[in-house]
Amino acid sequence: MTQDFAGRTALVTGGNSGIGRAVAGLLADRGARVVISGRDAARGDKAVEEIRAAGGTADFVQADLADLDSVRSLAARSIELGGGHVDVLINNAGIFPFGPTAEVPVSDFDEVYAVNVRAPFYLVAELAPLMAARGHGAIVNLTTMVASFGLAGMAAYGSSKAALQLLTKAWAAEFGPAGVRVNAVSPGPTRTEGTAVLGENLDGLAGTTPLQRVGRPDEVAEGIVFLASDAASLIHGAVLPIDGGRLAV
Repeated sequence: MTQDFAGRTALVTGGNSGIGRAVAGLLADRGARVVISGRDAARGDKAVEEIRAAGGTADFVQADLADLDSVRSLAARSIELGGGHVDVLINNAGIFPFGPTAEVPVSDFDEVYAVNVRAPFYLVAELAPLMAARGHGAIVNLTTMVASFGLAGMAAYGSSKAALQLLTKAWAAEFGPAGVRVNAVSPGPTRTEGTAVLGENLDGLAGTTPLQRVGRPDEVAEGIVFLASDAASLIHGAVLPIDGGRLAV
């Protein structure tokens, strides 16, 4: 495995499970010092132990991304753990309450926008200017295939991720001239701890894709880490679908 992230610090939100955990492990394997955030301290500590046991460098920071003070504290702590810098930000964490529009509680609507839009916005606000001052950095946002087409029951979730897709392009325009690349990955149905609640619906969604199977976290992680790497040096403001071909049909 190449060590192309050696000397770099990467913050992976929601890095204690699912796609985020796969990303954190891959970045650590490639030499990055990884900071994992999440709400579940036991799960976060376990992820860190596994990465360290494999020879990587990792720390866990407990954070509630629905709380703005916690978001800012996470940014500050990540900078501290990184020796004064964060070079890679993976905005992976997200929540996805589903249901008919008329039945979505205000509390759910507010929380999905707080976690899926406000938290990435203010992490970028805290970290991207420091990346720009150093002349380099990479940010990868996780969106969803339902940010690009309408699906019943996913109005709140899909629209929050559509906002993140637009932010990806706006941030690429804003920070790109200073050497900071901002891109996004749009996963399709992926089997994780979080999507387990969907049950057979996950397989049903996968059945609408040309590949006709549910994806694995490591398959999505490979694309995310590619976009964060120097191998993607000319890619700015892109949204990479990793969805078994769903957006192609």
